Amino acid sequence: MKKITVLVVDDSAFIRQMFRDILNSQPDIEVLDTAHDPLDAREKIKQLNPDVVTLDIEMPKMDGLSFLEKIMTLRPMPVIMASSLTQKGAEATLRALELGAVDYVSKPTTGQNRQTIGALAEELAEKVRMAAKAKVHHHKARLVPATPQLVSYNPAGVPAKRIIAIGASTGGVEALREIFVRLPANVPPIIMTQHMPEHFTASFAARLNSLSAVTVMEAKNHQRLEKGHAYLAAGNVHLKLARVGGEYVCKVEDGAPVSGHRPSVDVLFHSVVEAAGKEAVGVILTGMGKDGALGLKAMRDIGCHTLGQNEATCVVYGMPQAAFKVGAVEKELPLTEIPAAMLKLCELGGA
Repeated sequence: MKKITVLVVDDSAFIRQMFRDILNSQPDIEVLDTAHDPLDAREKIKQLNPDVVTLDIEMPKMDGLSFLEKIMTLRPMPVIMASSLTQKGAEATLRALELGAVDYVSKPTTGQNRQTIGALAEELAEKVRMAAKAKVHHHKARLVPATPQLVSYNPAGVPAKRIIAIGASTGGVEALREIFVRLPANVPPIIMTQHMPEHFTASFAARLNSLSAVTVMEAKNHQRLEKGHAYLAAGNVHLKLARVGGEYVCKVEDGAPVSGHRPSVDVLFHSVVEAAGKEAVGVILTGMGKDGALGLKAMRDIGCHTLGQNEATCVVYGMPQAAFKVGAVEKELPLTEIPAAMLKLCELGGA
């Protein structure tokens, strides 16, 4: 069996050794070498041609974002960012995902217990495996046009109860960006879950809001949903849709992870079935695993229109594939066709 080869790039000797030990303990992964800064890494990438690179965001001589941009422009390859769970780290990580990084892991901090380190080890190994299979595109090919054309939406005759529910994971930051820059301001309410830590979701919502004609925000408990607005699940809590007095509201809940995640796409989609019935349109985007498949199937079973991102445009064709296999997806489409399609389905009504 050919092992997945990795280059670990970090200015911390402690992190380099930790990542090396974690990954070399896996039977299917081998760390070829480590690098202490981007200049060192550049030479080792040329020499070793690793399958995956783990890259620190903050380093001397050249920061990780600048180096990532050079990689994705000159020699596109799977990169996993190692970032800190801080506001600054969140903003830098989101930028890295826009530049083409496949995913990220949170760097351990001093004083973390064995259980936390064990969870990091499992996450890092799984994301390296996923990254080795991910579709990586040339940076210039990923850039959204400076003035993308907005899709049209005619709400005349569309019931006020119409709503759109979206779920995404790995690759979803860029996928949602591609969708939202194309949406007009008069869309039905959008409620969505993207797998992301709690320190990251507010920054991501603000980023989408700055790029879109739609008002995008992190969802708050009991918040009323409005047309022209989108509500993103906060990290580490589940987001559900509910009806109160004839109006849709966000319901934010703690609880155990579902389908391995909190927030969970399955939790969101099942709540949409209860609150909106066939008035909803469901969309499942790129992501690792199968979260959302059963929830989207429940939506389709009661008469909702459902869409899935096609394999060719997914960074990881995991969640959409799982949904397609159980019969949850009415139609698979390239990412750039999804905004127009989901709004057209809103105009058409229940399946």
